[in-house]
Amino acid sequence: MVTFRFLNVIVLVAAVALSACAGPGTNLPPLPETAPGPYRLAAEDQLRITVFEDNRLSGEVRVADSGAVAIPLLGPVQVGGLTVSEAEARIRREFQRRQLLQDPGVAVQVIAYRPIFVLGMVERGGQFPYQPGMTVLSAVALAGGFNYRAVQDRVSVTRVDTEGRSREFRADRASQLQPGDVVTVFERFF
Repeated sequence: MVTFRFLNVIVLVAAVALSACAGPGTNLPPLPETAPGPYRLAAEDQLRITVFEDNRLSGEVRVADSGAVAIPLLGPVQVGGLTVSEAEARIRREFQRRQLLQDPGVAVQVIAYRPIFVLGMVERGGQFPYQPGMTVLSAVALAGGFNYRAVQDRVSVTRVDTEGRSREFRADRASQLQPGDVVTVFERFF
């Protein structure tokens, strides 16, 4: 005859086994698909700004934490959240508004995107340069690949949303990354 205590032990062992099978990260919401569209500038992006009328106004700048870039004669100009073409138009308008140049030609180019970070069960975690089209697998490759303890079919991606909050998602190897993402490779239990 099976005792009540023995049944409790079996149920407990089964529950622990099932939770272990689920694995790390399975409770996270899936990483939302990134809508195709133009890149939006943000803090840490490195830009080359060219003002065709005067080379002294041209140069390489970093987008500050405030979302602004410092431009000679203009001072800080807000470009955070704008596309490259919107940033060009804003800088052009500022030169015209302040009557510094009549019809300025302005070009903005992203020369380095804000970095991504890879942590956890990889050979060399750290900060890495983002490249358009980067996937989880290409980011892990930059970090030296998965180590022998890594869960290789899913990771955690922490991303800052449009309201400035960090949110953690579950992603697979083919998931597209965005600049500033933090990829955490889980450790397997067995």
